[in-house]
Amino acid sequence: MRIALFVTCVGDAMFPEAGRATVEILERLGHEVVFPPEQTCCGQMHLTSGYAEEAGRLARRFEEIFGSYEVVVSPSSSCVGTMREQYGLENVFELSELLVHRLGVEDVGAAFPHRVAYHPTCHSLRVTRVGDAPLRLLRHVRGIELVELQRADECCGFGGTFSVKNADTSSAMLADKCAAVEESGAEVCTSLDASCLLHIGGGLSRRGSSVRSMHLAEILASR
Repeated sequence: MRIALFVTCVGDAMFPEAGRATVEILERLGHEVVFPPEQTCCGQMHLTSGYAEEAGRLARRFEEIFGSYEVVVSPSSSCVGTMREQYGLENVFELSELLVHRLGVEDVGAAFPHRVAYHPTCHSLRVTRVGDAPLRLLRHVRGIELVELQRADECCGFGGTFSVKNADTSSAMLADKCAAVEESGAEVCTSLDASCLLHIGGGLSRRGSSVRSMHLAEILASR
């Protein structure tokens, strides 16, 4: 299958390794991955900040660039949720749901001998609704030890511009999430959204924690 990669703004700037890992996984499974170089922002930030007209222009640009592809993949449930749920672009998939629900794959040949806690992001739970696809993939990773994250379905406090406009509340939510991650005994906290991982990873670092954040795609690409 020929699959187009939408890497996202945060992914491009802060988590480029997640995009590379996405390509590696899909090519390992025999698919062709293409990267349209003219891609830009999906408009999520504009939309959630009330700039509907600007967001609409970016959505139309996205459709012009990616509309000819049967399948578009992105290592970001929040951006996928924006394009699919807000703009009805049904050919866009988050990586784990593409693998499990569209391609029927749960074992991608990964090996990652570490204790890992999975944080289900708000968008993956309530917008893209990926279900247990990430966990099904993680359970097939060789050597991994999945540990339980208490109150896993609670928001980490990022919420896009929420963390800027409501910094005190966001910081309190982040403190709860970081404490839960540390209490789990995990070496690594993984998730589907670079924005949440950026938030949690920063919080853990400021606490002097040894736990690191890592995108799900990176774990699945490990061998």
